[in-house]
Amino acid sequence: MPRTITVGLDCSTESRAAAEWAAREAALRGLPVKLVQVWEPVPDPMAQAPLLVAETHQHWTEKIPRESADGLRLRHPGVVVTTEQLTGQPAEALVNAAKDAEMLVLGSRGLGRLGGFLVGSVGLAVVAHTERPVVLVRAGEQAADEYQMDPAGIPSAATAFRPVVLGLDVASPDEALLGFAFEAAARRSVPLRVVHAWNPPPYYAYGMALEPAVEREMAKGDAVILSEVLRPWRQKYPDIEVVEESQYGSPSLLLIDASREASLVVVGRRIRRSSVGAHIGTVAHAVLHHSIAPVAVVAHD
Repeated sequence: MPRTITVGLDCSTESRAAAEWAAREAALRGLPVKLVQVWEPVPDPMAQAPLLVAETHQHWTEKIPRESADGLRLRHPGVVVTTEQLTGQPAEALVNAAKDAEMLVLGSRGLGRLGGFLVGSVGLAVVAHTERPVVLVRAGEQAADEYQMDPAGIPSAATAFRPVVLGLDVASPDEALLGFAFEAAARRSVPLRVVHAWNPPPYYAYGMALEPAVEREMAKGDAVILSEVLRPWRQKYPDIEVVEESQYGSPSLLLIDASREASLVVVGRRIRRSSVGAHIGTVAHAVLHHSIAPVAVVAHD
């Protein structure tokens, strides 16, 4: 049985945008979509109003998933859509639902075309604890936003997809992260733009100026390392145009800037199984909050 593209569903505009993105991705992958709606247990004071609670429960568990699924089937013929209702704390329930999924897709409130995302506590908790890829889609995201401009300067689904952007740390180039990004680019038939940021050794931060000749050598060295990391992947995906960008600066800022011309931004998150709990990472955290394009966070060892 194939894995599903699972969506965290509620009545918000952000979850509807996530469901639409998931259906488009499902069509590219030939996979079914599962809409998961989590019903939180009712606090004791509210339980004293049984009629209201019963009516609300019925509305959430029947009408919203059913109408959402019917709408997706209508707009995305050929995509199999199922629904599932769960009870519990949303973050925990979604993390468990993601275990058997190809990926989990969540909505996030948008802050305007230039403002990026507002990722809530549930979204951050799910990203931090899920070992399957998690995609964040902001409210208002349209299919046309992932495509190149048409001759009139308007994004159009009749044109080609925008490139896929991958943020890569050459010190730990994980295969799961690279594979996800290359597959995403292959499905969209677009270039893969690999962004790597480099910085001088820490002692330069304490008053030592970076001489131009030293900067050139560092830049050249990092560019060579990036090319070596990508060499086997170029051979594995010969039809994918790979654009290598090794730049001096903040990886977060470089990726956020690149997101303006991307159909999807892919970043990694190292899995930390320790007593101090899960961790997203500063780069992934910043990109999640400020990216213009949808963001895929791929967990890896």
